[in-house]
Amino acid sequence: MDGVLVHEERALPGAPEFLQRLADTGRRFLVLTNNSIFTPRDLAARLARSGITVPEEAIWTSALATADFLARQMPRGSAYVIGESGLTTALHEAGFILTDTAPDYVVLGETRTYSFEAITRAIRLIEGGARFIATNPDATGPSAEGPLPATGSVAALITRATGAEPYFVGKPNPMMFRSAMNRISAHSETTAMVGDRMDTDVVAGIEAGLRTFLVLTGSTRAEQVERYPFRPHRVVDSVRDLVPLV
Repeated sequence: MDGVLVHEERALPGAPEFLQRLADTGRRFLVLTNNSIFTPRDLAARLARSGITVPEEAIWTSALATADFLARQMPRGSAYVIGESGLTTALHEAGFILTDTAPDYVVLGETRTYSFEAITRAIRLIEGGARFIATNPDATGPSAEGPLPATGSVAALITRATGAEPYFVGKPNPMMFRSAMNRISAHSETTAMVGDRMDTDVVAGIEAGLRTFLVLTGSTRAEQVERYPFRPHRVVDSVRDLVPLV
């Protein structure tokens, strides 16, 4: 989503036209984000403010992917959650019990206000046998004042304290894309991924067997592409260049 469709609450060149073309041609699609803070309804409203119309059912977050994964692993399990409404709502709707007493899992997501008390509780629960899951490995997140510590940084703190490595569900884990494809009944041979990061979007797309398109409106610059040992199928300036291909 960010870096492909929007940047700092503004639609990127060609984003509305690209999504409209997908809708006009009947293409099934999902807008993916590693951000686990917001619910799909929140994100649909944010996109609408940028002039982009996306139904909430067409948004797939790392929180939804995490809830989907855990529901398959342990139906009606229990979890101690560090995160915001995007994650707690997804787990609740997946049938999980949210508790701080002997949970099956500790689930770490992103929040604007990480609590030392909550992190301490997570450490003790993991040491007591809870399995450690995190929505995504992003070390920092953006803000108007500069980078903020994100899920990956807090996960590293918990790992250092417990010795337990989390299982990250979100990008670059191809699980994120596979769960998204299951959501829209898509097959890897006929699915494409459009992203702005080589180290998360493109590598996960390749590992999931998708055609990958890198846009240069986000994190990765053109001169950085050659540094990676893998390549996307095509590099374009923005999603505007992809409209004729739909």
